Amino acid sequence: MGIKLKPITNGFGAYASGINLSGKLSKKATDEIEAGMDMYAVLVWRESAISDDALVSLAERFGKLEISFLSKVRGKSGPDNKSLVPISNVEDNGQILERDGRRLGSQIANQFWHSDSSFMRSVAKYSFLSARRLPNEGGDTEFADLRAAYETLPNDLKILIEGLVAEHHVFHSRMALGLIYTPEEIAASPPAYWPLVRIHPSTKRKVVFPPVHIRSINGMSDPEARLLVTELIEHSTQKCFCFTHKWEKGDLVIWDNRVTLHRGKRYNLNEPRILRRITTMQP
Repeated sequence: MGIKLKPITNGFGAYASGINLSGKLSKKATDEIEAGMDMYAVLVWRESAISDDALVSLAERFGKLEISFLSKVRGKSGPDNKSLVPISNVEDNGQILERDGRRLGSQIANQFWHSDSSFMRSVAKYSFLSARRLPNEGGDTEFADLRAAYETLPNDLKILIEGLVAEHHVFHSRMALGLIYTPEEIAASPPAYWPLVRIHPSTKRKVVFPPVHIRSINGMSDPEARLLVTELIEHSTQKCFCFTHKWEKGDLVIWDNRVTLHRGKRYNLNEPRILRRITTMQP
């Protein structure tokens, strides 16, 4: 039995089934998932109920695991495996995070359109997000297709952004929300630099790449750069390029960070929302 895919939209996103993600994947199954990702960029697996250990084993089939930035910041708290990222408004002791605390502020920053770890110097490939506990309503995740977004850019904008390189910094979106970091903290997190136009290594399709972590663009003043990023995000996140995933407990969603943006949607911060994410790196 092989993978079964049911498209969510025309060419972007698909419901996937037919493969036991908690078991040891064969090369055939791995190749089928890779092919599905190349085609649809986002695969949604309902009722996977995958454990942390199985999630790690699954992700390892698709590349080297990223050591998350949050694990470096949080030290000993959080999951034992430092590749697992808690996407959660809940403390390790089960208490809801403080409303004005930095940790919750970082979670709220996920409601900006972003690509995981674009502020890191390795290319984030796939992210795997598993739902463990959900609020009564809200907290959905919205995805945008950067392939279709690039292909529909006006020609003058394609010409403008070709060859431009953007600086991405981990604290840029957080500081936009009013979170404060010391000069030492900022200096300890060096930026990454990525072109505004990227080419997917497998499909060779061009994408526009304007996540919110962009702090500046080489050769542009800050006002010019920020207006350009805003214009590119507004174009890329039009409804015709997007779909929203409404989470159910046990869902697992896999997406390709190289060709998508995503964001969490607002929810009641007094209600627990607990998910686990792990990200692989492009070789």
